[in-house]
Amino acid sequence: MAHLLHIDSSIQGDRSVSRRLTDRAARAWRAAHPDGTIHYRDLGADPLPHLDHAGGLARMTPPEQHTPAQRESWALTEQLVEEVRRADTVLLGLPLYNFAAPSSVKAWVDHLIAPGLAYDPETQAGLLGDREFIVLASRGGGYAPGTPREGWDHAEPWLPHGLAMTGLQPRFITAELTLAGVNPAMAGLVPLAQESLAAAERAVDELWVPAAAAA
Repeated sequence: MAHLLHIDSSIQGDRSVSRRLTDRAARAWRAAHPDGTIHYRDLGADPLPHLDHAGGLARMTPPEQHTPAQRESWALTEQLVEEVRRADTVLLGLPLYNFAAPSSVKAWVDHLIAPGLAYDPETQAGLLGDREFIVLASRGGGYAPGTPREGWDHAEPWLPHGLAMTGLQPRFITAELTLAGVNPAMAGLVPLAQESLAAAERAVDELWVPAAAAA
């Protein structure tokens, strides 16, 4: 039975473009896998604890030497890795905050970099690569080649590197200029913003062919 892991990270609630895209993708996935199951995690509403001095070293300490805080941190890592391991498809909503990924996504990635769970500590081979990983990204501005802020998006280039040890390989679908409708200085960019969102929605709709259509 197919299984989807759906993760949101925006703090914008109903105003979030990345949430709008992940919801659309989850509905498309459900249409293509009517008997499938979905697990949902909301990093924006329920962020994970960042690795700290009390428990963070659990990933570099033999389990039999774990302190209580390290055991707790490691147990959460095991849970998060298992959520990914169970999924055939992972959907991640990735807004751009201050030109980078939300810190909640960084915390999620840090928990996944776990020897013996997400990668083989001897061979360094990733153990989570045999699944589809779709990232629905949103950017308030424009960062394409030739724009004034080309290269200022530090979320999309970082994520494949941050997860490289796990074997997860993200495929990005991105809507940009999402602030054009609320920022008067960007009013002239509204048509481009609408075009970008429409293109992202079309890409989402083309991700999976419903089983009924394929039969």
